[in-house]
Amino acid sequence: MTATEAPAARRPRARRTGPRPGPGARRRIPFARALGPLLLLALWQLASATGVLDPQTLAPPGAVGRQAWDLLSSGQLGHHLWVSLQRAALGLAFGTTAGVLLALLAGLSRLGEALIDGTAQLFRALPILALVPLAILWFGIGEEVKVVLVALGTFFPVYVNTHAALTGLDLRWAELARTVGLGRLGFLRRIALPGAAPGFFTGLRLAVTVSWLVLVVSEQINADSGIGYLMEQARTFGQTDVIVVGLAVYGLLGLASDTLVRLLERRALRWRTTLG
Repeated sequence: MTATEAPAARRPRARRTGPRPGPGARRRIPFARALGPLLLLALWQLASATGVLDPQTLAPPGAVGRQAWDLLSSGQLGHHLWVSLQRAALGLAFGTTAGVLLALLAGLSRLGEALIDGTAQLFRALPILALVPLAILWFGIGEEVKVVLVALGTFFPVYVNTHAALTGLDLRWAELARTVGLGRLGFLRRIALPGAAPGFFTGLRLAVTVSWLVLVVSEQINADSGIGYLMEQARTFGQTDVIVVGLAVYGLLGLASDTLVRLLERRALRWRTTLG
């Protein structure tokens, strides 16, 4: 019997590089994303109960929960939360729109690349919070400066990731579009936008997180409402439980917005087959 006639069972199997389909595939852990926060909460409660954490330094979970309920039942938390949501949504909308439009101009045009990308990369290296004094001089201390700072913070993640996805498109797609006679609008709609979508959603996930980080600082600039204002007032009076409530709200908002973007990404990019 020759080597080519050897039984198939004795031939070496191809090595798998990903999870096996079917029963052997990677199984999701129920409520996996909640395990880490629950463990952190348990350690916090243990440290408070054993006296490792001074209540003046960090209020115990029970006190934080009671304070959260008081703020919620009195309507204060809902009012400040609604104001913060409006600011974050406006800033995110402006920053995302500008990021996508400029990324398209820079990614699909040599002139746009020359005029836009270098300038964007220059300003991206500047800390957003370092621009606060200049932003106050330009836009005052009202609502505009808060929205502008959030827009600046969210612009760069969207622009950089969308631009990188566009410039990383395979050149053969452009050649195919030329072959089948696609015009500029057809190329934009059928090739450029779908090709840039994964990068856009990556940038959007980063942008929604940055929006809350910038907002917590901007709401301490001559504000009379918002979660950041509530935390600043609590710092003045040494109310660590209120500060922790504000931090928890920001954390939950970040988690909820990231989850929403991931759901939108999953629906918009159903055509992709990925390891996740």
